[in-house]
Amino acid sequence: MAVKPLDDRVLIKQSQAEDKTPGGIVLPDTAQEKPQRGKVMAVGPGKLLDSGKRGQMSLKKGDEVFYGRYSGTEVKIDGEEYVLMKESDVLAIIEK
Repeated sequence: MAVKPLDDRVLIKQSQAEDKTPGGIVLPDTAQEKPQRGKVMAVGPGKLLDSGKRGQMSLKKGDEVFYGRYSGTEVKIDGEEYVLMKESDVLAIIEK
């Protein structure tokens, strides 16, 4: 299924949750925290400005990002978990 976010929204595929602590203790699924990191899978065309033009998006497909813990809406697409949020809810781009 193809998903195209509207306006200034982005679709992010969440990174996998850690299943071990740094000390080597295996965490059950119920104790794992959802990561606040992911990869941008799709971006909208940009926010519609008062002038009728579209604002430029800072993010692009393929960017690795950090986002707020309670940001966005979790959605399942073809059995995979994604987060759909406004571009302004993304906190940082991870540069490699």
